[in-house]
Amino acid sequence: MKRWLSLLCFALAALVLLGTAVGEQAAVPEITNIKQQTIPENEAMAFMKALGAGWNLGNTFEATKGDWNRNADEMTLETSWQKDVIQEPLFDFLKEAGIRTVRMPVSWHDHVAADGTISERWLSRVQQVVDWAISKGLYVILNAHHDVDKKWYYPSEEYYANTEAYMKSIWTQLSGRFKDYDDHLIFEPINEPRQVGTDHEWGFSAGNPGCLEAADCINRLNQLFVDIVRQSGGHNADRYLMIPGYAHAVAPVLDDSFVLPADSADNRLIVTVHTYTPYDFALDIHSPVKSFDLQEQGKIQPIAQAMASLYKKYVVNGIPVVVGEFGCVNKNNLQDRVNYTAYAAVAAACRNIPVVWWDNNNYSGSGETFCIVDRKNYTARVPEILEALLRYGSYDNVAPRE
Repeated sequence: MKRWLSLLCFALAALVLLGTAVGEQAAVPEITNIKQQTIPENEAMAFMKALGAGWNLGNTFEATKGDWNRNADEMTLETSWQKDVIQEPLFDFLKEAGIRTVRMPVSWHDHVAADGTISERWLSRVQQVVDWAISKGLYVILNAHHDVDKKWYYPSEEYYANTEAYMKSIWTQLSGRFKDYDDHLIFEPINEPRQVGTDHEWGFSAGNPGCLEAADCINRLNQLFVDIVRQSGGHNADRYLMIPGYAHAVAPVLDDSFVLPADSADNRLIVTVHTYTPYDFALDIHSPVKSFDLQEQGKIQPIAQAMASLYKKYVVNGIPVVVGEFGCVNKNNLQDRVNYTAYAAVAAACRNIPVVWWDNNNYSGSGETFCIVDRKNYTARVPEILEALLRYGSYDNVAPRE
């Protein structure tokens, strides 16, 4: 009897550690008061419909070498921040589930030689995974992720020359490598460009000289990125390209300091943002805020306002927008997380703004727990969140205007 009681106690403790209360269940809410907003009829808007609901392959190819693994084989980085080697069946599952877009964050700086040449081993592995996803009919967003540092990419005048050289090197190589891929591959120049280590690293203010300097540098670096890709030949001449503002935040791309690059291709630039709103609920792991009540205006209004502002400035003018990252951490509040996912997805999708869930393959523990897909067994780790994302994350799934 004692042995069985011990086993039972162990099982209950394991469930708590996994972040799922015993018997915890949730239902995807019915959201019927949000309708499709009118969108222009152009090729870019049709492409946004095709992108639909997306998912990030996080904590994988963007993992970097720290002091603790400085001498590690570069190929071991794939599993240094999470445990699962990526295999082709993962993309079969994503496709069958209904995911249409996979964002692949990749860090490059730990994989370049002294002359700036990207490691063939690393690039071939990244390309293999890109190919697996595209072979299933999925769209892939390929970027440069944790390369924001004074050594590589830093949007300031002091470090601009070095940043420009790094961007030229990386994107000339990537553009050449993937130039014959069709529209299923999208490029994104950098993740969350910002002045790291400053008092405004995560807080953009149009009145802050450092923010304005950074915004100007980001504009010029975005232009450089577009020019490099367009000049590289092949299908890059009209490939869709994601264009971020400061820190991928919403406010900077709504400010007049943000300028879309000039482009030789017609309407092939996508404004991209990240939203973890409200922050105390969605991302702050130290915050006690666990509730996301769909009847509480203070919860839903910031999301609605952000999406409405992006819609008004860009979408109604035929310029596409993508939320490249969104999500909420597990605080043993499954129903609230499902509510959040449904509302955040539909608030964007009703305006034809695709959303891409951030999944770092971390399901339990004290860190950022965003995992909703089991990468080892190819199942939904949190099926209710995945269902909410798929039900509400596509323009065509939103109820038409009456």
